[in-house]
Amino acid sequence: MKELLEYVARHLVEKPEAVEVHEVIGERSVVLELHVDEDDLGRVIGRKGRVAKALRTLIKAGAVRDGRLVHVEIVD
Repeated sequence: MKELLEYVARHLVEKPEAVEVHEVIGERSVVLELHVDEDDLGRVIGRKGRVAKALRTLIKAGAVRDGRLVHVEIVD
């Protein structure tokens, strides 16, 4: 799922080289932290958070990893 999030995010932003996804594995969940350039933050969040919500839905739909839930956080 990390690779999918990175792929989609790189196609949304103007500076794809700045996109990074860090995976934080916990006991019950996995958090994917999405880092983008400050200028691209609005593109990833979208109006009223619609793009961010779509990204989270896409990742959650395909991801249950070893019984752990997968969450997406957009980090500034």
